[in-house]
Amino acid sequence: MKKAKRLHYAWVVTPLVFVTLLAAAGIRAAPGVLMVPLEGAFGWSRTVVSTAVSVNLVLYGLMGPFAAALMNGLGVRRTMTVALATLAATALMRAPWQMVLLWGVVVGTGSGMIALVLGATVVSRWFDRGRGMVMGILTASTATGQLVFLPLIALVVERWGWRAAVLTVAGVAAAILPAVALFMRERPADLGLWPVGAEAAPPPPAGGGNPVGTAFAALAEGVRSRDFWLLSGTFFVCGLSTNGLIGTHLVPACIDHGIPEVRAAGLLAAMGLFDFVGTTASGWLSDRWDNRRLLAWYYGLRGLSLIFLNAAFDLSVYGLWLFALFYGLDWIATVPPTVRLAGRCFGAEKAGIMFGWIFASHQLGAATASLLAGLIRTDLGSYWLAFVSAGGACLGASAMSLMIGGGPEGERAALPIPAAEGDLA
Repeated sequence: MKKAKRLHYAWVVTPLVFVTLLAAAGIRAAPGVLMVPLEGAFGWSRTVVSTAVSVNLVLYGLMGPFAAALMNGLGVRRTMTVALATLAATALMRAPWQMVLLWGVVVGTGSGMIALVLGATVVSRWFDRGRGMVMGILTASTATGQLVFLPLIALVVERWGWRAAVLTVAGVAAAILPAVALFMRERPADLGLWPVGAEAAPPPPAGGGNPVGTAFAALAEGVRSRDFWLLSGTFFVCGLSTNGLIGTHLVPACIDHGIPEVRAAGLLAAMGLFDFVGTTASGWLSDRWDNRRLLAWYYGLRGLSLIFLNAAFDLSVYGLWLFALFYGLDWIATVPPTVRLAGRCFGAEKAGIMFGWIFASHQLGAATASLLAGLIRTDLGSYWLAFVSAGGACLGASAMSLMIGGGPEGERAALPIPAAEGDLA
């Protein structure tokens, strides 16, 4: 086994994972655009659609630790293939229970199998240095998924109806399947390579074991750790203030204020573009700075942005673009520091599964916000209380972030030394 002299195969695996995460994010975000059309087509209340989205978000998160264990046992390529096939089979629904089954259970399970846990697993296997930077790029794929898919979905809904939009996103998942089957590889060792930046051969992988038992054993270890609760608590707020609230309800809130659906989806997509920049930069920073302080800044600024959102609707379109800029740069910038802190607290071998449970907390927060924001809108006729409450929760998470772990010196000792940019090729 020796280092590669040509382009490392990690740079084939990474774009493949990026595209897979991108497609999964676009499919999972579709209900935000479909909510109002489904209300009009079937007469469903916003609470009914929000319930399906909540089920989706819960399963999306709860699949994380089991998906990580499946990747260790069944393999990354097979897990990705099964998940994409599941996402491609969600095109028909005519009743509320079908909405919950297909977009709640099926899409939630399929997208959860190839969520950010996939990125964390691949990065830990294929990269020894510069992990934060690569994780930032893969994390940004979820924002790029919205950038690519949401305006497209809104346009298809406007011209051909909601069912054509559902068929479109399902077809994208089916199109990615062959590439995953042909080009995805499990580990660098399968090709006689070391991870990028490695100075020695990595140890052989441990046996996969029973995925369910492995996942629950990791949870049992986590619940005894103060850092686990702090990471899970802050990530709960992260999900509450992103996927569940803005990702699901921003477009309907814009429509409530007279902003057309396509323009509202374009605003959300622009936030995805800003987030791509912000999350990639966050990955770079997480290799170099105290991750606890980064999280404190991210949550604090996000909270202020959400508190400002109600005023943004009254400041003409420029107020919303100002919100999109500041909130977008911060949208999921929390992921790279959280992944690195999980690695520091629980070790590189357990980082994927432990992050899976932490990510489950993220999605429980998202599901909570998705449902409660729908109930608030139904009862009050406005989202203002949902936005302000989420902003306050973010300010609380900012304070919690500073309580994680033992400080930057311990972090540098436990994590790999960051690579220079030239070492990543």
